[in-house]
Amino acid sequence: MASSASAKPLFKPPLTSKSTSKSSLVSFVTTAPSVSNTSLKLSRSRSCHSRRSFVFNNVLKTVDPSRSSVLSSEDLESSSLDSKPAILVSEKLGDAGLQLLRGLGRVECAYDLSPEDLCSKISSFDALIVRSGTKVTRQVFEAAKGKLKVVGRAGVGIDNVDLQAATEFGCLVVNAPTANTIAAAEHGIALLAAMARNVAQADASMKAGKWQRSKYVGVSLVGKTLAVMGFGKVGSEVARRAKGLGMNVIAHDPYAPADRARAIGVDLVSFDEAISTADFISLHMPLTPTTNKIFNDDTFGKMKKGVRIINVARGGVIDEDALVRALDSGVVAQAALDVFTEEPPSKDSKLVQHENVTVTPHLGASTKEAQEGVAIEVAEAVLGALNGELSATAVNAPMVAPEVLSELAPYVALAEKLGRLAVQLVAGGSGIKSVKVVYRSARDPDDLDTRLLRAMITKGIIEPISNTYINLVNADFIAKQKGLRISEERIVVDSSREFPVDSIQVQISNVGSKFASAVSETGEISIEGKVKYGQPHLTCVGSFGVDVSLEGNLILCRQIDQPGMIGRVGNILGEHNVNVSFMSVGRTYRRKKAIMAIGVDEEPPKEALGKIGSVPAINEFVFLKL
Repeated sequence: MASSASAKPLFKPPLTSKSTSKSSLVSFVTTAPSVSNTSLKLSRSRSCHSRRSFVFNNVLKTVDPSRSSVLSSEDLESSSLDSKPAILVSEKLGDAGLQLLRGLGRVECAYDLSPEDLCSKISSFDALIVRSGTKVTRQVFEAAKGKLKVVGRAGVGIDNVDLQAATEFGCLVVNAPTANTIAAAEHGIALLAAMARNVAQADASMKAGKWQRSKYVGVSLVGKTLAVMGFGKVGSEVARRAKGLGMNVIAHDPYAPADRARAIGVDLVSFDEAISTADFISLHMPLTPTTNKIFNDDTFGKMKKGVRIINVARGGVIDEDALVRALDSGVVAQAALDVFTEEPPSKDSKLVQHENVTVTPHLGASTKEAQEGVAIEVAEAVLGALNGELSATAVNAPMVAPEVLSELAPYVALAEKLGRLAVQLVAGGSGIKSVKVVYRSARDPDDLDTRLLRAMITKGIIEPISNTYINLVNADFIAKQKGLRISEERIVVDSSREFPVDSIQVQISNVGSKFASAVSETGEISIEGKVKYGQPHLTCVGSFGVDVSLEGNLILCRQIDQPGMIGRVGNILGEHNVNVSFMSVGRTYRRKKAIMAIGVDEEPPKEALGKIGSVPAINEFVFLKL
């Protein structure tokens, strides 16, 4: 895939003669029209681990529009108390979750906000926590004016959040998918049993002073077939419990692995087979354009006469008018519903008032244990995001399994810093349009998930030269917008399979370079790095091998290989109180060309850099910020 001819470059550096290497593209290319006239923006970053989430290098950054650079964590710490993140909770949240939130930020609980009230308030908040009742629309993200960094959904479903808009505005969306799993499954089973034995109707009858034993004869569950529609976390837990009740369980889910279903004695079948053979149908699918009103007149017509339906997922998956018709005709004998297309439903709803329907007011997650668990889970994810972490529950960022996140931890910082270094080596001219990333690994390509690394490299390349708010969530989107084409190549090498990646190389084609020695023999700016002792290291610049830890900032010097060069440069830096953290020299042949890579804690003053450049044996040098 090639860049659009009309795509504008990120900025314009002078061209130098070079040839472009060609390689197979693996998994990712982005192209789209771009925005020009961008400005330099640099920041420092950190990474670490946390219990449930993986910390990325300033994944969510605070931007002061009046400045040309991203505010660092040091800036934030030195600012006033008002700099504590502001968190809006728009629906009730468990006390344990609120306590966690108050430990980091300023929390405001404002319930039952109208859409207009939410839009008017949101520009003052860094985070928003909702349940299912608050609609977080594109208008909300527009009203936030870039301040909103994370939306936390206290629960599983995220159909009330506009994910596309969230991504475009660089806002992370997290949910709490595990804490209420058991509660929802138990409620599904409770409705199943209550419906089968007419518990709600019999209770209402007795409280009305009646004794109608013959009217409320139920049906047994043993030996009946239950179709679980959606075999995710909740669906699989319902299946386990239904098996314990002696039911025959089948399931439909186009994304569920057959071996996981077989492990609990469940057969995966097609949609039509599931609905046509089941005595009971339990719905556990998300609400998407595909599943919206998937249970309609047509699907009800394919079911066994007398089928019973349970829904503790999303109301919109059922065409409620069609269900009323199916109940009236006897195709559906009974329904037990916890969710509705409109919540709360109207008081005169024919479905709610139907004598063969058992209803509850969205109680699937409403146990004390689940409420506290959800509150803690979403609070931890939101706090992690505000601290620059990406939760494993993020729903609009590269989704990587927790074990893969843990394994890739040291390589995330390396990926972003290589991107950040590479783009600073580019000189003005025609612009950056094509970037190639080469991963060397002992593992087979299919065993190496590079989505996260690719996103971090993209972020590192774009952020220093963009005046757009950039984070991990919208990195790919902004890359497309700016016409930046990212290709990936994986090379299998003879190294330890214990580590996912041996090295990462970043190449930028068809650009000039501020440091000519960074240009490879084939004409691209090329830098390469590895993780050593858990820390990112720069190991190759152009054709020169180096070994310097990517901490603080970096000075690259190309020089004549002769005695005393390390001392001369070191003395200049020492005279100006610049601390050297690492130093490495790579050379072609003895007494010929060499590259000296120097890690420094502080940015050297212009006078110091001028003195380094005036050393006769130094042919060129460049200062790079990490």
